[in-house]
Amino acid sequence: MRRAEFVESYFDAWNHRDPKGIADHLSADGTYRDVPENLQRSPDELIISLNDFFSKYRHRYELTGEIQKSQNTIAFQYRMFPYRHKRSGDAMLSYHGAEFMTFNGEAAMEITDYYDIPVRTQLRKYAKSGLTDDQLDSYKHRLNQIMHRQQEYLKPELTLPKLAEAVGCSVNHLSQVINSGFGTSFFNYLNGYRIDHARKLLASLDSEHNAILRIAFTVGFNSSSAFYSAFKKHVGMTPDQYRQTQIQSHL
Repeated sequence: MRRAEFVESYFDAWNHRDPKGIADHLSADGTYRDVPENLQRSPDELIISLNDFFSKYRHRYELTGEIQKSQNTIAFQYRMFPYRHKRSGDAMLSYHGAEFMTFNGEAAMEITDYYDIPVRTQLRKYAKSGLTDDQLDSYKHRLNQIMHRQQEYLKPELTLPKLAEAVGCSVNHLSQVINSGFGTSFFNYLNGYRIDHARKLLASLDSEHNAILRIAFTVGFNSSSAFYSAFKKHVGMTPDQYRQTQIQSHL
């Protein structure tokens, strides 16, 4: 797909309030970065977040200016405004923003969104979530226990809803706990534990001849490609390179 067509399709999904259509513009392990709110979301988390957003607000999105393109990136500016200006007291004010997209093939590996948040919106952030500071701390403590003691991250079928059930809170509340309490997305949070566990296995001399694919499955990944991508993102090198550095350090 040509980059201009990609952007047109992306805006069309936003204007039709189609969370899945928006998320489908990301690769399976892609990330949506919301810079003003300091949040990162996987495609699944983005769908959950946009379902909530679209249930409250109805806006129109317009491209402003030209799309700037390079080999693997594009950038553009946009304007968002409410459909019903007369009810602006019940809706977010219009604002301008800019997005930068990094591609790997036909899908975006990362979409980074910059915009100015209206003061009114900042004050309303999480206001209707029903999650108090004490509850957030309590869920955060419970989440830490589950991850450290029970090692739930080793389960390849672990999802945000399943983890929320284990913590004893709603999916939206758990997403808020991870975003606000740890400053990251669910998949980055989950993969952080899995990669730390994998590093310990790779650093063990006993596992020198243990296949890396087997380690990937052991720590909860369903494919070698997802494991390699997450490992390089968190560690800055491939699992093979990391294993070699550990072997050299023991010589």
